[in-house]
Amino acid sequence: MDIKDRIKLIMERENMASGAFAESIGIQQSTLSHILNGRNNPSLDVIMKVHQRYTYINLEWLLYGTGNLTEKSSSAPDYLPSLFDENLLNPPKRTDDSVYRKEIALKSSDNIPKEPVKQEIRYIEKPSRKITEIRIFFDDNTYETFKGEK
Repeated sequence: MDIKDRIKLIMERENMASGAFAESIGIQQSTLSHILNGRNNPSLDVIMKVHQRYTYINLEWLLYGTGNLTEKSSSAPDYLPSLFDENLLNPPKRTDDSVYRKEIALKSSDNIPKEPVKQEIRYIEKPSRKITEIRIFFDDNTYETFKGEK
């Protein structure tokens, strides 16, 4: 069974036409049509959109055809812990944190209005420039140079 056949099976299970199914997963109808007709294989993006929309679908079944169509199996755990989870099996014993808390009074802030920052723009004038040389190039690859007064 090809991946296109597994996608067709999901469409039949959901009782959806190809247009409605394509819209439900957020792809163009032509993209789905090309997949179902065997012209193109689905991209990983399309497969992930199917899996994200129909979360009960087993991703390994969708990709490789192995396992069951549905995600849940009695031997598989519902959740795999990660390194970043808090210790859920042996939760730490909590003591009353208020015993260790020290409260320090904040220094009273004098509400003295600060002076606004004033910006000053200075225009620096540069000395006027004078033309020292002009070159005119001609189409016969010659040129003339004109020197300005010093």
